[in-house]
Amino acid sequence: MLAAIDFHNLLQQFVYHPKEPLLFSTGFFLFLFLGFISVLYAIRNRPNPKLAFVVLFSLYFYYKSSGIYFLLLVLSTVVDYNLANLIYNAKRQWHKQGLLVFSLLLNLGLLAYFKYTNFLFEIFCNLSKHPFDPFHIFLPVGVSFFTFQSLSYTIDIYRGQLTPVKRILDYAFFVTFFPQLVAGPIVRAKEFIPQISLPTVVTREMLGQAVFLIVAGLFKKVVISDYISTNFVDRVFDNPALYTGLENLFAVYGYALQIYCDFSGYSDMAIGIALIFGYRLCINFDSPYQSSSITEFWRRWHISLSTWLRDYLYISLGGNRKGRIRAYLNQFITMLLGGLWHGAAFRFILWGAMHGAALALDKFIKEFFKIPYTRFFKIAGVLLTFHFVCFCWIFFRADTMQIAGSVIERITMHFTPGIFPAFVTGYRNILLVMLMGYMLHFIPRKYETMAMDRIVEMPLAGKVAFVVAAIVLVIQVKSAGVQPFIYFQF
Repeated sequence: MLAAIDFHNLLQQFVYHPKEPLLFSTGFFLFLFLGFISVLYAIRNRPNPKLAFVVLFSLYFYYKSSGIYFLLLVLSTVVDYNLANLIYNAKRQWHKQGLLVFSLLLNLGLLAYFKYTNFLFEIFCNLSKHPFDPFHIFLPVGVSFFTFQSLSYTIDIYRGQLTPVKRILDYAFFVTFFPQLVAGPIVRAKEFIPQISLPTVVTREMLGQAVFLIVAGLFKKVVISDYISTNFVDRVFDNPALYTGLENLFAVYGYALQIYCDFSGYSDMAIGIALIFGYRLCINFDSPYQSSSITEFWRRWHISLSTWLRDYLYISLGGNRKGRIRAYLNQFITMLLGGLWHGAAFRFILWGAMHGAALALDKFIKEFFKIPYTRFFKIAGVLLTFHFVCFCWIFFRADTMQIAGSVIERITMHFTPGIFPAFVTGYRNILLVMLMGYMLHFIPRKYETMAMDRIVEMPLAGKVAFVVAAIVLVIQVKSAGVQPFIYFQF
């Protein structure tokens, strides 16, 4: 039996491979997770060993995603912990302000180096008419997420809304906690740190919710997102000119579903895994395509990021305290920078600018026009918001502005609705998966709650059987290869 085990390949699983990050949706993670849980529950009543063990595992998890750059996470943890303490203990306001500025310059400067050096260098080359030869700069996975998380801790201490933790171990636990480390949700210190010192308690309700969220997230990611991505969306966006306008349009609808299922699937799994450890993370998605306005959409989409931008950028710019026009401008600037946060390219800036303009327009309309809240206007608002978001997704997904333009040109100039019957026949499986995905998304919340309650009420054996059945289903229908989560690149 032992001779059949390939120990070399097994050991290779613990070594960093750039094309093989450690994903929640892989069998190796399940193997590691079961071992991790066993050790964690054995030491759950020993606070310091428990915290140290989770921190070390989290650093290993990040090492599997970014290699030697896990040291960047260590450096960020040590520096921000000490800067936050210095800010808290500073006696003079100008001293506090100076330390905060230093923290901002350090964190945002680090982020700018990894994400925007080549972008700025390309602009310089274009303006100076020099050939662009990009620097070989590795982008650590999730650097934007843990940078924003650290900044929220420092800013809250500066604002007097938070008292710094006494031990660096507690802060390291907060920053490196692996379920949400590389793709969110962005955890606020004032919500998470108080949980660290509490005993590890997992109630029957928490376990049931965790099982439901993990299975739901795995289903969204592997069965829906990966399938329509590899079999349809990627092919169309690689060369939209080879496809009809109808195919391009459905590829846009497909990407809207893909990115939602991919990102919300990760968030669901992260929240579920944290629940198994006894920690609660904030909800990150709330059926965003059910929104009847763009403002409502951003209250439901990537909630941890949108609230972060509101609390630490929009309010810092003045919010709505300096007049109506300034509020519109602040909203636009916030979303413009939010677009830039997503990626160093003009298409991301355009994506953010369109959302910023739409938010300002929506605010203006609601302030000066009274729109009746009827079923007709609700449905019209949902359709209009969904299609506006889908239009913006074109620029988010396309690799270049030229490809984005080609997609729009094919949809508007080469739509050919007459091929719809042949289209349905040729893409039957894709359309069935998309239909299922959208139906599950638009199902009323009460049915989702009922399904979760059924899982909670199951005995432990029933929960295990449910998870095993879900794993078997995923293995049967998953696409070839494991697809990295979309937001790993941010």
